[in-house]
Amino acid sequence: MANPGSASTQKLRSLLAAPEGLAEAVAAISVEEQVNLEAPGMQEALAQNVAADLIEKSTPVKYPTLHVYCERLVNLQREKFRTFSGKAMLTAEVRVSQDRIEEIEHYLGRYVDAVTRVLEANRGDWGGGMFFGGGYEVSFGPVKRGGKNFLQAAKVSIEIDVSID
Repeated sequence: MANPGSASTQKLRSLLAAPEGLAEAVAAISVEEQVNLEAPGMQEALAQNVAADLIEKSTPVKYPTLHVYCERLVNLQREKFRTFSGKAMLTAEVRVSQDRIEEIEHYLGRYVDAVTRVLEANRGDWGGGMFFGGGYEVSFGPVKRGGKNFLQAAKVSIEIDVSID
């Protein structure tokens, strides 16, 4: 049996890394709003929940960054003979850093828009016993010191149904 948290995290990460994923959504927003946005490098996207100050102390960081992780699993045992049949709560966290505080929240909002576009395009069956209904919740954190001078993060949280043996 695959770990439902790891399997669902990797599936979300692969959807964001796909050619029609986050890079394409960021490019479309750049053209629409006539701004220069750089897509977070998916090879650098971490599949773990790590605090910004800790990651900056341990490795060189190139902003914007993307962190994809499973925040919570709930085994509801809807299907009695399955090992896991419940919900996985996943988060795609985008972090943006700038040397000036002006416009940081506006840029972060554009990256959140790109993540939600990818999610909206991937409603339905994800395969492997995973199904995404389309709902998401976005929470914006405060601007803090960090990164290139100022750092702000936003979390896009989703809930998927998972049913695996």
